[in-house]
Amino acid sequence: MIEPGIGLLFWMTLTFIILLFLLAKFAWKPILTAVNDREVSIIDALNQAKLAKQEMAQLKEDNERILREARAERDNILKEARDMKDKIINQAKDSAKVEGEKMIEAARQSIQNEKNAAMADIKTQIGTLSVNIAESILKEKLNNDDAQNALVENILNKSNLN
Repeated sequence: MIEPGIGLLFWMTLTFIILLFLLAKFAWKPILTAVNDREVSIIDALNQAKLAKQEMAQLKEDNERILREARAERDNILKEARDMKDKIINQAKDSAKVEGEKMIEAARQSIQNEKNAAMADIKTQIGTLSVNIAESILKEKLNNDDAQNALVENILNKSNLN
């Protein structure tokens, strides 16, 4: 077995102590600081990820709520539009019915007026025709003077009685 010499052991220990001193003085602090900084940044990143996840969940919930509200509003608008359409159709039907009734009444009135005018025209024509017939009959009956005198006396007697 080989045993190291005391001098070698001394120099190795001295070198090790100097190396430890130099590492402690210059390297350990930056290494520990870097490790701590890295740990803090990882923790911060995890916290940020949790916050982002929570915010995403909140945004998703808000989006779903907004979608529900939008659907409800859309349904309400569609219902109002259907109601408005039905109301307009009913108003148009009522208006058309009233206008139809007015037109029917105007047609009836026009027919009645035409009927009255035709009846008046027929009465006038019948009156004229009756006068013409009576005139013709009277001319034939009153061709002689005796018949004329008898008719005049008959009319005068009727007038005196009244």
